[in-house]
Amino acid sequence: MKGLVVVYSRTGRTLAVGEKIAARLGADIERIAEPRERRGIFGFVRSGYEALREKKPPIVEPKRDPSRYDIVIVGTSIWAGRMASPMRTYLFRFAGGFHRAAFFATSSSGRNDAALRGMARVAGVEPITVMELAPRDLKEDVENRIERFIAEVEAESTANRLQDR
Repeated sequence: MKGLVVVYSRTGRTLAVGEKIAARLGADIERIAEPRERRGIFGFVRSGYEALREKKPPIVEPKRDPSRYDIVIVGTSIWAGRMASPMRTYLFRFAGGFHRAAFFATSSSGRNDAALRGMARVAGVEPITVMELAPRDLKEDVENRIERFIAEVEAESTANRLQDR
């Protein structure tokens, strides 16, 4: 299985999870970058506004084409109950180009079903599994949560390889 982990992270929490997943799966990693900074209070406010308005801000051109991968694992932080706006840009750009996908999100509260459904809608793919991580999960149980997520990804990939034979 050739995998790609695509991550947008403003603070580094989501990136840390994505790096663990990529290392565990032996997958490539693509970090979504922006030409404009989001630091400080103004960056925080702009981020929430863009998420609420479902904006698609410019991003730096990604280096990897997700259509060349068997599975793409997409990770984003949640802003104002929605996916981060740079991830919206990425998913919109590559919509319909994912063979299989899995999503994960980090947030301050959890309960982000609507954000994860929004990711599926924009990407044009139903995820094989999803994982939400709130701050308590990142402190207490992150390794076990990541292992369960990876096990679900691997089980689905194995089932699909057998079915394709």
